[in-house]
Amino acid sequence: MADNADASHESLPVRLMQEVEGSYRKTTLLQKRVRELVRGQRPLYETRETNPIAIALEELRRGLIELVADEQPTF
Repeated sequence: MADNADASHESLPVRLMQEVEGSYRKTTLLQKRVRELVRGQRPLYETRETNPIAIALEELRRGLIELVADEQPTF
């Protein structure tokens, strides 16, 4: 629990770097989720946070989102 309290005092860019750790998969997942939030989707947890990046990061940290491969087009 102490880690969560400490993390909340760090800046958003620092928390992003710590969570993503250079992972292309996590970066892609966050980008997709932020776009969804900006387009009006609601957060997957109850929050007063309004920053879509912070919301997506917390959803990732909680394991609420995952990267799913896009469907292949059918011809």
